[in-house]
Amino acid sequence: MLSIGEVAEKSGTTTSALRYYEQIGLLEPPQRISGKRVYKEEILGRIDTIKLAQSAGFQIQEIKQLLDGFDSQVAPSERWKLMAAKKQEELEAKIQQMTRMKMILENSVNCDCLSWEECFQDERPEFSKGEG
Repeated sequence: MLSIGEVAEKSGTTTSALRYYEQIGLLEPPQRISGKRVYKEEILGRIDTIKLAQSAGFQIQEIKQLLDGFDSQVAPSERWKLMAAKKQEELEAKIQQMTRMKMILENSVNCDCLSWEECFQDERPEFSKGEG
């Protein structure tokens, strides 16, 4: 059995993060001995999965689904593949949006127009196609 401090240290997270994960349902409420949280060693694997999912860009609700939202017959590797494929599509859309935003900002930094209307004329094809 591990104290909350030991779990935090071994998992590289904070005690407040562990309490938060418990509060939002990512971690089961631990057993308490004399009012103090005590965890089984297996909790470390679940925390590692949570941290990996967060670093891959998954939101809290997505992490909940990844951990608990599938039929128990679906292997964790299959869960991850399904969720990862969906997340890749989302990221690709965000990359395209951010690339477009970057292009707009770069063009506006170099713009010498006296009005906004001038910036969106045909001389700037990236804007005249209804993209700006």
